[in-house]
Amino acid sequence: MAWTNPDDVEHVARPVVAVGNDYPAAFELDWHRHRRGQLLYASRGVVVVSTAEGAWIAPPERAVWTPGGTAHSVRMVGATSTRGVLIEPAVAGPLGQRSKVLAVSPLLRDLLVAAGDIAPEYEPDGRDGLVMALLLAEVLRAPVVPLAVPFPKSADLARHCHAFLDRPRPHDTIDDWCHALGMGRRAFTRAFRRETGLSFGAWRQQACLLVALPRLAAGEAVTTVALDLGYDSPAAFSTMFKRLIGMAPNLYRRGADIRQGAPQASNLGGANRPA
Repeated sequence: MAWTNPDDVEHVARPVVAVGNDYPAAFELDWHRHRRGQLLYASRGVVVVSTAEGAWIAPPERAVWTPGGTAHSVRMVGATSTRGVLIEPAVAGPLGQRSKVLAVSPLLRDLLVAAGDIAPEYEPDGRDGLVMALLLAEVLRAPVVPLAVPFPKSADLARHCHAFLDRPRPHDTIDDWCHALGMGRRAFTRAFRRETGLSFGAWRQQACLLVALPRLAAGEAVTTVALDLGYDSPAAFSTMFKRLIGMAPNLYRRGADIRQGAPQASNLGGANRPA
């Protein structure tokens, strides 16, 4: 992997350039922005990307798209190896101007890994250019997956959302929030969907996942996480988790244990470089 600081390749005359780094557990990148859009994938560990509009989490086989010019911070869960690409706005159009989580197919994963060995100023008409063109095509067709916790713009709603993330309560109801906010049910549901793009129930589940995934990736027991989040039983938590993630939480946690123990591709140091 040609480890690259994004600031050093922002103006390279190529539509797509690869970036990546190794980070220690719990490392955080402070708020920053890139001129290009960035797709960030963790080949090991988990990344949580936050913007003013919300938070996006990329567990295994997922990647976070952050549009160019968007201020964001990144938190690493566990020792993390990132693989990603910076994409020029002129060719990133179909990805849109909102952050999102994309599914990473086996082909896209292999392309992201292969791109790490391609120099920023690759030959566009050669083999490296073909790899990057195929990578871009796969990114543009990758499906969006629901692993986002968008924040409302209204101050009162946003404050309650942030408080929920600090202390998730999966049994909170619309009526509970309406009472706390002094809003009618109809006005609340309309405002919440308008400002987040999600129903209250869907947002609540995504928020619980945002809290649960890093804890599971860090090795905490499923039962501990489920009960701490307020679920009546690990079974109820597992049902929600499997429906949204596609695997049981114990399998996810087991896979995280294996990934955290996997050897690094190279010993590069310098973990303070931007993602």
